[in-house]
Amino acid sequence: MPVPIKAGTVLHDRYQIKQIIGQGGMGCIYLAEDQRLEGRLCAVKEVEYDLAFPEEMLNEARDQFQREATVLARLDHPNLPKVSDFFSIGERDYLVMDYVPGKDLRQLMIEARQKQTFLPEEDVLDWASQIADALKYLHTQDPPIVHRDIKPSNLKLTPNGLLKLVDFGLVKMLAPGEVTITILQGQGTALYTPLEQYGGDSGHTDARSDIFAFGGTLYHLLTNEPPLNVRERFLNPDALPRARTINSNISVRTERAIHWALQLHPEDRPNDIDAFVKALFVEDAPASKTYRRDRLQPKLVQKPEMALLYLAGSLMVISLLLTLIRNF
Repeated sequence: MPVPIKAGTVLHDRYQIKQIIGQGGMGCIYLAEDQRLEGRLCAVKEVEYDLAFPEEMLNEARDQFQREATVLARLDHPNLPKVSDFFSIGERDYLVMDYVPGKDLRQLMIEARQKQTFLPEEDVLDWASQIADALKYLHTQDPPIVHRDIKPSNLKLTPNGLLKLVDFGLVKMLAPGEVTITILQGQGTALYTPLEQYGGDSGHTDARSDIFAFGGTLYHLLTNEPPLNVRERFLNPDALPRARTINSNISVRTERAIHWALQLHPEDRPNDIDAFVKALFVEDAPASKTYRRDRLQPKLVQKPEMALLYLAGSLMVISLLLTLIRNF
């Protein structure tokens, strides 16, 4: 575990560390004050590398950081914190972005659970609309950017009601043909990680991987229950409870869209954010043929009483035909 930087330390002759606001296996995220812009608070994300790795791997990892930071610094969207600077000190790299005040959605969900209630669907769908805007922006960059770690704790609600996707730690940039250019670190959070992100399905991630995590996040926010790990679901495909069995106030439309996004295999999910948004917000949006299991089941199994009627009718027709043939 990296040794945290002490409060009061000034990085890059500019950023005075105030406190740690996040910590992971490859470094910390600090609240800092930009001394060139007095009073401006920022978040400084630290990446520390394992010096036990071969020098060639370390050099490639640091090159990846530089490439990603350069791309992130060009992004400009109201639901994303602005990346304003990046630099290196010794064996550590740093990414500087806007500090986003407010509570994250995980905190709001915990508060609702403590009150033995659920977050209102209307609020969750408002947040979903903002998340979708941010993801569509990322996915339509050239090359596209896949976040790979959508989850409630990475979504902050500002005091004015604006939602921000605050962590860029796991973004992945894709070249045409979905060839991976860079991958900064990690594999995402297990509760929201799709099968392909483990390398167990198609072996690569794309926009549909973010859609899976997006669906898992909405499931958690609306039910107070995390979605089952995909490894468990792979062994038992029917193990994930329907959202409305946990919270009956969820609309059928919302439940249908969420479970479509949570399909195990990428080809069974919405192809892009626009398709998912349509399923979430448009009343007559068509259901996925893969989601509507009843479409895939034989009618005789699906509705046995109708099967008996069909069978009886068929026997009557055959009997009538035999009678006509004998009379003829």
